[in-house]
Amino acid sequence: MAKTRTATPPVNIGISEKDRAAIAKGLNALLADTYTLYLTTHNFHWNVTGPMFNTLHTMFMTQYTELWNAVDPVAERIRALGFPAAGSYGQFGKLSSLKDAPAEPPKAMDMVRILVEGHEAVARTARGIFPLADKASDEPTADLLTQRLTVHEQAAWMLRSLLEE
Repeated sequence: MAKTRTATPPVNIGISEKDRAAIAKGLNALLADTYTLYLTTHNFHWNVTGPMFNTLHTMFMTQYTELWNAVDPVAERIRALGFPAAGSYGQFGKLSSLKDAPAEPPKAMDMVRILVEGHEAVARTARGIFPLADKASDEPTADLLTQRLTVHEQAAWMLRSLLEE
């Protein structure tokens, strides 16, 4: 006896498809930014040299670990909204507002500057999604964005502090 396949029910979480699509689009940009910053931070962890090696090597490891752990909740929120999460280097390259890491490892303090700029850019991306989440009363996305903003603003501040003389 052949089984009858039933259609997948539509997403019905109290947010219109149009609003869910707009939020998912923003979250895919956040996912791409987060992954790009993760990869750059991990690259710098591997390649940092100089008198601040141990401090930066350890700091970068803490930051790339946090970023790695952040990509899954962002991707899963996109899926909960009913849309596919970006997941390839090609997609991330098109969606990310961050530049790829330099081909040649920069000097340690240039790495710090690049990461400050990266965290600030990710914060701007996250902040730009808030109006969409607000309009749709999408509290789970707003909560996720608040968490991400806290992390990126704090990381930018800590890295920026290393640049002060």
